[in-house]
Formats: sequence, C-alpha cells, structure tokens
Amino acid sequence: MTCLGNIIILTTVTTDYHLHTCVYFFLANLAFTDITESSVNIPFLLSSFVPQPKTVPFKECTLDMFFFHLIGGAHIFLLAVMRADQCVAISIHKPLQYLKILNGEVCLSLVAGSWAGGLIHSATQIDLLLPLPYCGPNQDNFHCDVPQVLKVACTDTYLTELLMVSNVGLLLTIIFVLLLISYTVILVEIRRQVIEGKHKVLSTCIDQIMAIGMTFIPGIFIHARPFKTFELDKVASIFFPVFPMFVPTR
Repeated sequence: MTCLGNIIILTTVTTDYHLHTCVYFFLANLAFTDITESSVNIPFLLSSFVPQPKTVPFKECTLDMFFFHLIGGAHIFLLAVMRADQCVAISIHKPLQYLKILNGEVCLSLVAGSWAGGLIHSATQIDLLLPLPYCGPNQDNFHCDVPQVLKVACTDTYLTELLMVSNVGLLLTIIFVLLLISYTVILVEIRRQVIEGKHKVLSTCIDQIMAIGMTFIPGIFIHARPFKTFELDKVASIFFPVFPMFVPTR
C-alpha cells in the first residue's frame, strides 16, 4: 500500500508538466523516501512474524541502520523544507515573487541539502558504533537501531549514548519545535487573511500536524534520552519507522 500510493505520486508528478514546480518536486522526493524507508524497515518487521527465531548478522544490522538513518534523516529534513516552503507561499501574496525566491536551482539545492544532511547524520551514527567491541547477548526488536546495538557492546557506552542523543534526539527535537512554530505561523496567517479554500487548508494542516507528531514524538521518545529500557520502547519502534508512512503528510 505504501509503495503503490507513493509510486502513483511519483508518476503523476513526473508525467504532468504542470506539476513541475518546487512544491511537487519536494512532494515527489518525500514519496521516494517513503518507498525506500519502508523497503528498509518493513521486511524486518514482517520477518518477526515468522515462527522460527531469526537472528540478524551484525554487518546486515549495521547496513540496515545506515540506510534507515540516511533515508529517515533526508525525510525529516525534507519535511522541514516543505514546511518552510509552505510558510513562504502563504506569507508572500505575490505569486511571481514566490517563484523568484523558490526557483528551480534553490529547490534542487534544498533537496540535495536534505539528502546530504541525512548522509552526514547516518555516517556519524555508524562511525560512532563501529569501533566498539560487541559480545551480546542478542536483543529482541522489530528492526535494527542504535539503542539495541549499544546494548550488546562489551564496554561502557554512556559517552557514546550521549553523543547519539545529541546527534539524533537533539536533532529531532529541534526540527519538531521548528515545525510546530512554522505551523503556528501558517495558522495565524490563514486566520488573518481572507483566502479561498481556508477550511481545506486548515484541514490539511491538521492532517500534517498529526502525521508529523506520529513521526517525531516516538522518535524523540526513543533517541532523546540515554538508552534505558522502557515497556513502551517496542511500541515506539513500530510507530516511528512504519506508521507515519500510512498517514498523509502532504
């Protein structure tokens, strides 16, 4: 379902010349991250339903984490870029001025910057994990992630955990707060202006806020603290990588 819906979005944006604008370019890239991120996470989730025990080798787990944080990081940065674009579009009343500010080169640079940010974020995570010695025991989870991998390390990981929290948790928290501020600005502008389709815009904003909350709140719960075990960790592990893909963020 995730792949089908996002492939339709990609095909529509690619084939329709009228949709070759920054807004839909961002949307197409977001759809691509949904497809690739679900291809990384959902197979691990489905394999957990198989009756016989399944152990993921360390190299495969590391590769899974790399792509999970690469694509997830790009996805989060793209969400921030799209909300900034939305703020600019609503704040500027002259369409020609908007098109001048967000031209093709700027849009391409923003998307490239989102993927570069995801790559730096993911590479930093893996670079902190690889030098550690590991001895077990194996951890039970729906997919490979940093908290589970650090639990099998044979050394004190407190400093590494703090670095991970600053890299992932702090990043998620800052972007989440900025997104909430951007939505506040958008809602204030919508209320202040008399625009056509105001109720539709408000409904879309509410849907997007719900989707962003489902994306960020579980991620902050998992990554914005030293990695102690809580009963809700597995529930958050499902919400963070999987459920937001089924909720419209457009």
